[in-house]
Amino acid sequence: MRTPNLMWQKQLEKNLITFDLVNKVLKIANAKNMIDDSKILTLHPQGKKGVNILKRRYDVIKDFILKTIEEHKEITYEKLDELAVKKLSSTFDGKVSWYIVTVKLDLEARGIIERIPKTSPHKLKMA
Repeated sequence: MRTPNLMWQKQLEKNLITFDLVNKVLKIANAKNMIDDSKILTLHPQGKKGVNILKRRYDVIKDFILKTIEEHKEITYEKLDELAVKKLSSTFDGKVSWYIVTVKLDLEARGIIERIPKTSPHKLKMA
């Protein structure tokens, strides 16, 4: 039969190992969050209040929008959204259509892309 002191020591060792493992997992999670948590406040072309979104998500959508408009020269918003949903939905951790609208408006407000006047449905091009 084990002595109470030895049993206590074994339990303490087991708890320390568990505590050490939990600490390591938390450090990894915190390091990941420190990298991924930077945000950007989007702009709106009509001066309305923008929204704060994760910069990493903004960058993915921005790159997709710019690349797609450059490839097509002119593209309808509907086609841009359709292509984005097809290409990004399986890997993007958010609602692709919502981010396409938000980032598109931001890029318009910043003068990077523009709506082509008097087009229906509305078309986009590089500014």
